[in-house]
Amino acid sequence: MNLSLLDLWNQMGAFAKGIVVVMAIMSVWSLTIMIQKAFRLAAAGKETRKFAPEFSQFLEEDNLTEAIKLAEGYKKSHVARVLGSALGEVRPLIQDGSVTVSDINTAERAVEREMLMTMVDLRRGLGVLATVGATAPFVGLLGTTMGIVNAFTGMAASGSGGLSAISAGVAEALITTAFGLLVAIPAVWAYNYFQTKIDNMSAEMTYTSKEMIDYLIKGVSGEFGRSRFTREFNASTGGAGPIAQ
Repeated sequence: MNLSLLDLWNQMGAFAKGIVVVMAIMSVWSLTIMIQKAFRLAAAGKETRKFAPEFSQFLEEDNLTEAIKLAEGYKKSHVARVLGSALGEVRPLIQDGSVTVSDINTAERAVEREMLMTMVDLRRGLGVLATVGATAPFVGLLGTTMGIVNAFTGMAASGSGGLSAISAGVAEALITTAFGLLVAIPAVWAYNYFQTKIDNMSAEMTYTSKEMIDYLIKGVSGEFGRSRFTREFNASTGGAGPIAQ
């Protein structure tokens, strides 16, 4: 006899139904995060692919004003967010031509702070996926254990070991096991995929921010002379800064 999902649900005990409801909530929660994260990362990647080459070109042309406007225009790009915040902090100093090693250090600290906050934002929700992927099989196993207990209880109540006495409990155990795996597997896959994407984005932010710092260093050495930059750098590092002469 073929049983529908509704028939299986009606035959399950209260504890098994509670397990299924909990895993259904976990599944909906993780799927919601997957969809939101997929759209968020896709939008960030799309904008960054447009932003990074234009930003680099503006730096090569020493067109700082346009570089700042460009960063402010890409709200979803993780790279633009980091560089825009850093440029915003040192913008007055850069524009009045008084850039020093201290200003460059300020820009580096601004980049680090914004990268930290951006990474926190990008990783938001991954903890839920990791938790669902790790715990859903065990929640299903809990339902499996209780299903086996019910099977043996049915056997004891009937006084026989026939299939009819244990079929309900065994079916209940298998359903909760399968449901737990169905919830956990997509969550683990999504977690690993998003973690890899975020690591790549972190590398993009680091590379592009280093490019901006190189631009500031070039501006200091070119505008005020390499010797002054060397003195300031050595002073800020206690004389340990290796500057090529």
